[in-house]
Formats: sequence, structure tokens, C-alpha cells
Amino acid sequence: KRMEEREINFLRLVRKGIFGYPKSPYLPLLKLAHCEMGDIENMARDKGLEGTLHSLREAGVYITFEEFKGRAPIVRNGKELSKKNTSFDNPYLSHYYHGKTGGSTGAGTRVALDLSHLAGQAPFLMVGENAHGLWGLPTVIWRGVLPDESGISAILMRHRNGNLPRYWFVPITKKEYHPSFKNRIATRYVILIGRLFGTPVPWPEFVPFDRADRIVRCIDRILQSQAGCLISTHVSMALRLSLTAHKEGISLTGTTFIGAGEPPTDTKVSKITRTGARYVPNYFFAETGVVGIGCAHPSELNDLHLFKDGLALIQHPRQLPEFGIQVEAFYFTALLPTAPKLMLNVESDDYGVVETRSCGCPMERLGYTEHIRQIRSFRKLTGEGVTLVGSEMVRILEEVLPKRFGGTPLDYQLMEEEDEEGFTRLNLLIHPRLWIQSESDVIETVIQSLSQSSVAADLARAMWMQAKTLQIKRKEPFTTAHGKMMPIHMAKKTGKD
Repeated sequence: KRMEEREINFLRLVRKGIFGYPKSPYLPLLKLAHCEMGDIENMARDKGLEGTLHSLREAGVYITFEEFKGRAPIVRNGKELSKKNTSFDNPYLSHYYHGKTGGSTGAGTRVALDLSHLAGQAPFLMVGENAHGLWGLPTVIWRGVLPDESGISAILMRHRNGNLPRYWFVPITKKEYHPSFKNRIATRYVILIGRLFGTPVPWPEFVPFDRADRIVRCIDRILQSQAGCLISTHVSMALRLSLTAHKEGISLTGTTFIGAGEPPTDTKVSKITRTGARYVPNYFFAETGVVGIGCAHPSELNDLHLFKDGLALIQHPRQLPEFGIQVEAFYFTALLPTAPKLMLNVESDDYGVVETRSCGCPMERLGYTEHIRQIRSFRKLTGEGVTLVGSEMVRILEEVLPKRFGGTPLDYQLMEEEDEEGFTRLNLLIHPRLWIQSESDVIETVIQSLSQSSVAADLARAMWMQAKTLQIKRKEPFTTAHGKMMPIHMAKKTGKD
């Protein structure tokens, strides 16, 4: 029904959420484009939904990633439009809790997570897992606690589908990360209310990376009595479990890992599957929920079906002068009335290939004919399922480190790289001409600076410190083809990666 009513839902959201909401940041954009509600209705009738979105994008009706995150003013035709960071919030949500996005370009963004929205997202998991023969399998999650909303959201959506996770493991310990009192109470509240109403919501069990064997043995026990097991976690954590199982001589045949958090490269997935396990990618971010789930007959490793009844997706060229490249950036439009954010042609910091093709998998038969693959970010640095770049890390590279260890901002640069085991490492390049007495002091300075920056940065610090994600390389920083030295170096990807 949602697939058949995509255009109706789009027009309803525009009529009520934009033209019916005087504080909408989209109204000035539409006014500058001389576009009224009737014009949008006519375009939708004549050009279809995606054709309408392309026309609006050409007319200047869009929001850049920086504008959406509240880190840059909205400027069109030389005019600056003022707004608050919360002005994209859906004003019609009522019963919700709050989570934080990953903070991939600065401080994390607060997102209202409506229970009705989670209920509307739950069918996506059902459809995707059914396509891969995973429906109803015992489920284990290795995800965070609030303000990281991924754990609570996974529990609530899977309970909605009648498949409550049996175990909830948390990858960081209380020693490394201290959620606020409010978030600790909120987590306990959800669990206790669930149990009060007869739902055995699992208590979070803190399992650090170096004790992944505890989760592997839990999986092994499940497989001894069940035909399979589903593990919801980030790619690097799935890799960590698989490496532990291989070391312990435990077969994971019958286990399927599903998750995202970072690109599932050939190296990562090959080491996951050599234990007998499978890996199914998904595409998710807090502002929208589930974007897509891996195809059951993929053309390549990271080939996903777009859940187009929940989101509309178009692409538009985005010039990145600092890197000397142009990418086909993703622009998303929310179609469900329960979406936490009202989104009309909102740019994400991702790009990739979007295509319509026949694959023959069960999701295609439901109308999900659009595929997304080769998804990459033009800003993020990723490690252990958390991301951080932007103003916080740039400040450390350009201000904190030169002040503490000497040199200039041209002597420090951050670069993402995959090691021989498949783990994503963040290499801090330091020019060899600088004399550094202790490299560990440099890492400690970065870690401490992150802990004092924001909630999202502190979460990244806890994960990266535990996984030893940040490493030092004495090497001259890279420059662009135009001779510029950027704080963050985008290493070129090869092959399918």
C-alpha cells in the first residue's frame, strides 16, 4: 500500500509539513523558486515523484549536508536564510525518545525517535530478513546503549516483528564510557516497562572487544540447538567475532551477520565468511531509519535494495574542490509521516551508484527494483562502527597538536586505511621533520581532546581507544593535485571497494 501511495504520501507531507508549518525552513526556498503547492502537484502528475524532486533541485529547493546539520547557513541566490538546528524536526511527533547521530562531521545531531516511526520501519527488517531466509531466527545484538540509539531501536523494532533479541551485548564498558544519568535511567526505563508488560527485554551486558569470545560461545550454544542465528552489529565487530571464532576453532556455519556502520570491504567480508558465516549489508542512518538492505542475489558485495516506500532518492553532482573530484551525491526525501526529520531533497554525505535492474530476489517481487551499490562517504572516517571527522577532529589537527607538539597544521593529517586483518585504522600522519619524544603522548592528546568535545566524540573516543583504531605514521602529509594539504586525506579506493 505504501508503495502504491508514494506520490500521495509525498504530497501530503509537503502540504502539511511544509506549507502547513510556518516555521518550515523549506518555505523560503520554495518562495525563491516561485513554487506553490499547486505547482508541486502539477509536477508530480506530469513528471512523477523523482522527476518532481529533480526539478525542485534544479530550482534551488534542496538542503546541503552542512545546512541540514546546522553547521552552515542556508544561502540561495545570494540571500542567507536563518534557521535553528532543530527546524527540520517533524513537529507532529509526540511520543518519542532522543538519540544522537554519529557526529560524522562534528557534534552529533539530536534526533527524536518516534515509536510510530519505529513501527513503520519494522516491516523493512521483516522483508529484508525474509528474503535471506532469516525470518524468525534467534537474534543477538552487539550494539550500544543510549545516547547511541541503535541498541534500543533494534530491540523495539524486532519486538514489533515478534522476534525480540535474546541477548544484548554492549561493545564498550562502563570503565571506558559513562553515559549521562538521564540516558542510564532512560535505558532502564525501557527495559523495566517492557518486562512489566510481559516482554523479556534483555539487560545490556557489557562485553569489550578483547572478550569477544564470550559472544562467540553464546552463538555456539544457540547453534547447537537451533538451525541458525542472526547477529545484528557493525561490520568491524562482526569481523572481530569471526576472527575470534577462527582462533578458537569454532564454526559459525548457520550464523548471519547483518549491519552497517562502515563499508563492508572484500577483506572484511572474506574473513567473516571463512568461518562459515554469512554477511548481509544494510544502510541506515538515524534521521531516516532503514534506507536499504542487501539484495539476496547481489551483483557485488554491497548491493542493496532501496526501500523506496519510505524514502525517495535522487542524485546530483557535488563538486569537491578540496579533493579535485566530483561525486553524484545522494539527496533524500522522507515519505512516511512518522519520519523524525522532514526531509525534502536533503543531501547526505554519501554517494554511489543508483540503478533500476531485475535481480530475481524476493524483494524485487515486492516492487523494490531500485538498487544502491558502491556507497561511499565524501567526509567520513570510520572505525568500529563509529564515525568522526569535521570540526572536532580538524580543530585537534590544526590547533591542539601544533600547540602541544610543535609544527604547523601542515604537519598533521588524518587518513583512513584498512590493515591486513581487515580492520579500519585511522592513521595520524606526522611530518618526519618534527621531533616527537613519545608517539603515545600524541594519541593520548587526541583521545583526551575527543573526550572533552561532545557526546558523539566521546563515544568515538571510547570505541577507538579500545580497538586501537588510531595509529601514528611518520610520513609527510598528502597534498591534492592542486597542491593543497587537507586535514583529512581521502585515500583512493580500489576494485569493488
